[in-house]
Amino acid sequence: MRKIYYFFIGFFILILGLEMAFSSEENLQRNNSEPYQEAGFLPSANFSVFENKTFAVVDTLSWKQLGAIKFLKKKHKDYPEGVMFPLVNSTLKAKNKKRVAMSGFIVPIDNTTYALSKNVFASCFFCGQAGPETIMGIKFKGSTPKLKTDQYVTLEGNFRINENDIEDWIYHIEDAVIVKGK
Repeated sequence: MRKIYYFFIGFFILILGLEMAFSSEENLQRNNSEPYQEAGFLPSANFSVFENKTFAVVDTLSWKQLGAIKFLKKKHKDYPEGVMFPLVNSTLKAKNKKRVAMSGFIVPIDNTTYALSKNVFASCFFCGQAGPETIMGIKFKGSTPKLKTDQYVTLEGNFRINENDIEDWIYHIEDAVIVKGK
């Protein structure tokens, strides 16, 4: 009886090991233009259905990631007492100029310009309740849509970091498209 028990445990471990070993190779070789679902003992990491169209890989950013920033006081020609320059971490620098998704509240800058904020307008960066890392400049793809203050949206666009121009935002999302919260 004990031998059968050990045999089944060993067999089960062997099956799981083989599934884990071959599942990553299958994902690389699969033609992504056809719908599929993986079968096996282990749950699929991400079941996907792909349509016959091209898609871009999008990284999702969070305000926590953007908040992991340090500042260094440097001299500046316009500010003799010095200015705090951002030191962006290497993880965010790797995402620079890449396609990202980001969610936040819409904050109007003027009649035609908006920013994406971690906080609502009443406690945003301008009101002294947060730092400059809690807001992103937005440049929409095409014409700028009509948006409401404190409207919660998810944008998809190209992430851009600014570490040198003190008159500009630290973070930007360019060629932005609203994917959720219209």
